[in-house]
Amino acid sequence: METGIPVTYVPARNTIFVAYAIAVAEVTGSSEIVLGVNVLDSSGYPDCRPEWLAAMQEVARLGTKAGVEGRGPTLRAPLIRMSKAEIIAAGTALGVDYGLTHSCYDPAPDGAACGACDACQLRRRGFEVAGIPDPTRYV
Repeated sequence: METGIPVTYVPARNTIFVAYAIAVAEVTGSSEIVLGVNVLDSSGYPDCRPEWLAAMQEVARLGTKAGVEGRGPTLRAPLIRMSKAEIIAAGTALGVDYGLTHSCYDPAPDGAACGACDACQLRRRGFEVAGIPDPTRYV
């Protein structure tokens, strides 16, 4: 696995998504925004860290009418500190069919995961540690 911020980093990706979600939450009156970010398997992405989440919560509080009026949305990231194995186990308990998913950054034309990228390695290790068979199709 790479160290530092990898080449797969997309500048401000989650920041853009959350900014949009904050706007939609204000228009719809939603009280919560739930994100799937995770610091442990984030590959070093800066917008998957608890510090970033706290900063975005401040954006929601200070940068919107609803936030200034004390009714802005709360940002929730229930997976943020869970290991990949914990996430896989929780999803399995909830009935997630992981055979319909993959995490690969470079899948083959037929959809098979490469098995070599950082995301594939984290996924494989998560299933192994969780003791759950990995249904992913790898090249």
